[in-house]
Amino acid sequence: MMLLEANELKLYIKDRLLIDIEHLMIQSRDCIGLVGRNGSGKTTLLELLSKKLIPDEGNITSNVESVLLPQLKHTHTTKSGGEITQEYINRALANKPELLLADEPTTNLDTFHIEKLEKQLKKWQGAIVIVSHDRAFLDSLCTKIWDIEDGKVREYKGNYTDYLSYKELERKQQENSYEQYERKKKQLEEALILKEQKAARATKTPKKVSPSESRITGAKPYFANKQKKLRKAAKAIETRLDKLEKVEKLKDIPAVKMKLPNEESFKGRTVLRLKDVTGSIPNRILWKKTSFEVKGGDKLAIIGKNGSGKTTLLKKIMNKDYGISISPSVQIGYFSQNLDILNVNESILTNVQSTSTQDESFIRTVLARLRFFRDDVYKKVNVLSGGERVKVAFAKIFVSDINTLILDEPTNFLDIESVEALESLLQEYEGTVILVSHDRRFIQSIANIILSIENEEIQIFDGTYEEYLQYSPAKDRNTKEDELLLLETKISDVLSRLSIDPSDELEMEFQILIAEKNKLKKG
Repeated sequence: MMLLEANELKLYIKDRLLIDIEHLMIQSRDCIGLVGRNGSGKTTLLELLSKKLIPDEGNITSNVESVLLPQLKHTHTTKSGGEITQEYINRALANKPELLLADEPTTNLDTFHIEKLEKQLKKWQGAIVIVSHDRAFLDSLCTKIWDIEDGKVREYKGNYTDYLSYKELERKQQENSYEQYERKKKQLEEALILKEQKAARATKTPKKVSPSESRITGAKPYFANKQKKLRKAAKAIETRLDKLEKVEKLKDIPAVKMKLPNEESFKGRTVLRLKDVTGSIPNRILWKKTSFEVKGGDKLAIIGKNGSGKTTLLKKIMNKDYGISISPSVQIGYFSQNLDILNVNESILTNVQSTSTQDESFIRTVLARLRFFRDDVYKKVNVLSGGERVKVAFAKIFVSDINTLILDEPTNFLDIESVEALESLLQEYEGTVILVSHDRRFIQSIANIILSIENEEIQIFDGTYEEYLQYSPAKDRNTKEDELLLLETKISDVLSRLSIDPSDELEMEFQILIAEKNKLKKG
């Protein structure tokens, strides 16, 4: 059943044509993910579909009531951002609309509440259009993806991962088209040169023909005629060259490899140690005594519910609080949503260069990876969007003289393309990364150690996020029970031997086994 249809939509923002869509349709039970760069018109399109905005041209026919869950939530309360987001969601779902238009519904939600929302929306009987930079969220829910670029929308069947597969196929097709274009162009250019050379030679009278003979036989008119034909053929080739449809070459993505300070004394060695560190705020314990180590080159993700103490832990590390020791070889770069490190009156390039010892070529490579190409780097920071400023701030820290990155929610305000660009840089980065994020796909792509804060306890898991999710504490309990059973058997054996033939060696073995048993029970 068709719920909504849009035809020939156009919307201008000043002189810019922001929305230019021929046809869109939403059907019953559709779950559509709307993706595109920051500023591409995602929020505007949702406002058009919900009739909060009127298009300059075209029409929208809707057969159902729709509810828009807006991106910008009111914050004039003492409640947290997550609580406010959850209230908006609950209110929207309570209305039971047949069409829900949700703009970044996971904003400020922790992983627990994101997964809770996923379950709610999976049971939803109506249609949904979702704008989100959470790729795992889109994968879990979507049956279609709308990709908005230059005002136009292209529809892809399946979830976000399926969409990426289609985009990769399109990329390969463009590469093939470019190679065919280059081959054809080269063939025509070589043919043109050959024809022009032949035309030039045709102006000469053959050496064996005398001037008197050429007058009698008409040799000159013959060569002139031949030259005319050759030049006509050359012109035809030139026309074919001009009409040859140009295919742009895809931009290469250069790898990033940089020399880290103190690399030899840093990689693989313990660079950060916490010993019996507790976390608390007034009237509440965040986590009890904890001890753990981080080695140079580790990529550690800190996860937990909102308010569990993730940012508090980062600040304790930054402040080198009691019980925290950091190797002298460590050089830390700290990234948060505070963008005070940028001089808004200077260019992107000047800002990033100001604290870096890297050369301009390398800095431009990093900026290109973050989608600042060519003359983009000369833009003043004061004309950039919030998401673009976040990328500049990250680049400034990334190319500084550091070997350890501490990142607090680095993907906030970034579109999916920017998140993936940031992700690829961190995957190649050979220094230590300690990050807080609710973006599950981002954590999965980067982290090899998971630190979870739950029920006032810090647990360290050595492995990826996917492995962490698959890990079953029940299996661990079974292993523990097996070890206890084995120790009990050994203790019984030693006790029986002690009763027959006591010795200091057996007594020592008995005491060691008892200590192991007590330690295992406490653990």
